[in-house]
Amino acid sequence: MKWKKRTMDAIAEMVCGTGPETPFSKYRSSMYLTRFFEDVETPHVHDGSTRARWVSGVLEELLTEPHTDAVTPPASILRVVQVLMDAGDAAETDPGRIKALEMLNRELQREGFEAFYAEDKKCYLRHQNTGSVAGNNVNPHRPFSKTELAKRELLLKYLEKCTEDELIEEVLLPLFRQLGFQRITPSGHKDKALEYGKDIWMRYILPTQHVLYFGVQAKRDKLDSAGMGKPGNANIAEILNQVTMMLGHEIFDAEVNRKVLVDHVFIVAGGNITKAAKNWLGGQLDNSKRSQVMFMDRDDILNLYVVTNVALPPSALPKAPSTIFDDTVPF
Repeated sequence: MKWKKRTMDAIAEMVCGTGPETPFSKYRSSMYLTRFFEDVETPHVHDGSTRARWVSGVLEELLTEPHTDAVTPPASILRVVQVLMDAGDAAETDPGRIKALEMLNRELQREGFEAFYAEDKKCYLRHQNTGSVAGNNVNPHRPFSKTELAKRELLLKYLEKCTEDELIEEVLLPLFRQLGFQRITPSGHKDKALEYGKDIWMRYILPTQHVLYFGVQAKRDKLDSAGMGKPGNANIAEILNQVTMMLGHEIFDAEVNRKVLVDHVFIVAGGNITKAAKNWLGGQLDNSKRSQVMFMDRDDILNLYVVTNVALPPSALPKAPSTIFDDTVPF
């Protein structure tokens, strides 16, 4: 990954600090620059040369480190942003770091990125074209903070009452965009027009620039394999025909002007997917098709929403108490 030289120079000035009149008022001498990069978990020690020029060179070096894909900077650069934007280093004139964030974003937008504070009070980078968030701790199995658990609970309540169309449009589409998928296209779920077994199709570009196509079959409730399922539950036998149809039907990608086959299928449920259902479906598919099918149930959706900082659907947010005609509020 390569950024413009003036972007590196501007961020280097922010790291060095240029005086109390700027949002980045924390002046870092030679010793504190070395300590800064210790916090970033790199071995760089300031050599006594011009501070800003040295930092710019270090940042250019960090950008050459391995990274997961073309829209995700190396982990060291992400740590530089988080240490630089540490909320505890706020200037007296900018306690919320709003001015500092604006100054940083003026430089980052030149490279197609945007910095923002998430609910955990840490600063992350978002790719402007894809909307994907680059972070150091996007592990859906890690422990959650109190704020994250509260967000998870709000989404859980929403999943229990939303319709299938709301699950697709308000939950899955924003989630897949945040995860870096492209060309996310709902397939006419309301009128079933040209659906061919899939509710969504999308594509994902690998770091090698090869493209994989995905189809999504979404169900609002629990997926089971019972002969007589409970009302509202979907039976995995219904999914089998839709998966087979999805894998065998071509989709048209207008950007490359050709028809392509779906490489993988996501079976998504707003409830749980039982082990029996997964085993039954696996037994009905041959080995080649079995490897193309992936499952995502309620817990997967909830955990991914939290760790990738996706905004909750508006109707999932708690309503503010009305103050109209409230005698506790003076007119």
